Amino acid sequence: MVTKITHLLLMASGLVLVGCGQGEVSFANDVQPIFNTHCIRCHAGAGEGAEASGYVMLDYDGVMSGTRYGPVVVPGSRMSSALYLVVAGETAPEIQMPPHTDESFAEGRGFKLSDDAVETIGLWIDQGAQDN
Repeated sequence: MVTKITHLLLMASGLVLVGCGQGEVSFANDVQPIFNTHCIRCHAGAGEGAEASGYVMLDYDGVMSGTRYGPVVVPGSRMSSALYLVVAGETAPEIQMPPHTDESFAEGRGFKLSDDAVETIGLWIDQGAQDN
């Protein structure tokens, strides 16, 4: 009886995740393309972001290595991850990324990420920030 209840609970939790559109997020297929489109112009090579912070976002290892000041991704916790906070607009406007406000410290300008892109990054972090 306990086994049947456990099995039903596991199936129900799986249905809730699928029903909410929160399947597994792939770094290679879902997250890196967001970074390629919106971030690596400044966070690669001699870009402004790479020069200022040491943060290079060309691949998983670069994203996870963080800045010269420390890690920016805390696997399992979007709200503890500086990367999520700056793209979600949960920080002062001066440091939000991509820089899109007049108050931004960065010289370069981009566009605020879509809510879907921010949620994809958040889910990837909450799911453990895997290299998948």
